[in-house]
Amino acid sequence: MDINLKGKAPATFMDVGKSGGYAVVPDHYVGITPKAVVRAGDYVKAGDPLMVDKVHPEIKFVAPVSGNVTGVNRGEKRKILSITINPDEQVTYRNFDIKNPDSHNVESLKALLLEAGIWPFIRQRPYDRIANLSETPRDIFITAYDSAPLAPDFAVIVKGEEEALMKGLAALSKLTEGKVFFGVKGGTVLPELPDGIAVVEIYGPHPAGNVGVMINHIKPVNKGETVWTLNVPDVLFIGRLLNTGTVDFSRVVALTGSEMSERGYVKATVGCTVDSLIRGKLHHHNWRQRIISGNVLTGIKVSADDYLGAYHNQITVIPEGDDVNEFVGWAMPGFGKYSVSRTYFTWLSGRNKEFDLDARIRGGKRAMIMSNEYDKVFPMDILPEYLLKAIIAFDIDKMEKLGIYEVAPEDFALCEFVDTSKIEIQQIVRKGLALLFDENH
Repeated sequence: MDINLKGKAPATFMDVGKSGGYAVVPDHYVGITPKAVVRAGDYVKAGDPLMVDKVHPEIKFVAPVSGNVTGVNRGEKRKILSITINPDEQVTYRNFDIKNPDSHNVESLKALLLEAGIWPFIRQRPYDRIANLSETPRDIFITAYDSAPLAPDFAVIVKGEEEALMKGLAALSKLTEGKVFFGVKGGTVLPELPDGIAVVEIYGPHPAGNVGVMINHIKPVNKGETVWTLNVPDVLFIGRLLNTGTVDFSRVVALTGSEMSERGYVKATVGCTVDSLIRGKLHHHNWRQRIISGNVLTGIKVSADDYLGAYHNQITVIPEGDDVNEFVGWAMPGFGKYSVSRTYFTWLSGRNKEFDLDARIRGGKRAMIMSNEYDKVFPMDILPEYLLKAIIAFDIDKMEKLGIYEVAPEDFALCEFVDTSKIEIQQIVRKGLALLFDENH
């Protein structure tokens, strides 16, 4: 189901202000236990390590820019919340010793990606977390088509970076004995791709572009198997490293949403402040706006002082909706309102009508209703309601039989949107994956 929202980004680039600070935020990465390797006052170059994973210290998280470390910020039980950097006027990069990319074997390529801090952008199924170093993936799945509401366009993201894309794809093809599946929107014209890359044309409404849907329809994940997943911007990081010998974490970010007075694309670096991207581009700056790093279905609620998510290439701003009071609410005719079940007559306006939806959940939480409403928006060969009940009960046998190993929370985002019970389904799936990982390790 496509949710046609107001606030699409035109394919034009805009200037943004300089970010006053950058940060690496451990909570952006699933399943790590961070350990800082710098202190406040240290000077770092772009590509120098800031923290490592305690369990797997080979996995490094590096500085996206050069400058002085301003703080290792901690919360309860000394948990690291962020490591912040005051950036230099001109970025200084750490240089990595890059051989001819064609001469890399699997181990040397892994070592390079680990040292350069790019490994955390490679995720795996099962568990939807940073890829396990000790496992060889059966296949690698890359999606170059984001079908989420107001999502950025693949063609805009890769324009001018075709060489980096090719280098990144070629490198990834060495890391698996299987295939690298490259999913693009149907009808996309591509240059000649490296050997071992299987192009998959994707058609249909959201979540067609989700990598989980690709996996389920092409080659599902069985117990004991592992596949890796990436988005196109992550592949560009790899290609740039092999081209230049430096780490460039810049990415194209779409500024979208009905509350944006200026929309379009900007060039930003992972970890920049949200304020630097949206400053002066909102209709009216007050607390009645929901700022989201990512899309409206799977993104993270942030403030202007927070940081761009590590995996996000979209900022969305929509009305909060907490100042809206409707007379007798749902009982009104509802002309102009959005309804999945065609409760209102708005569906007669056709598919091209755009909606200005706010962040209200429009209802109260209640027990899960077995009404097959999830199945209507869940295009995988999995029974979502039964899988969710198995996760809640933590019935491992049923979870395995019902396909837990190939799903991620984002695959259930539309189920959560249409759910009349207002259950936080993505949170349930994330918790289930975490518990299953702990059980199996």
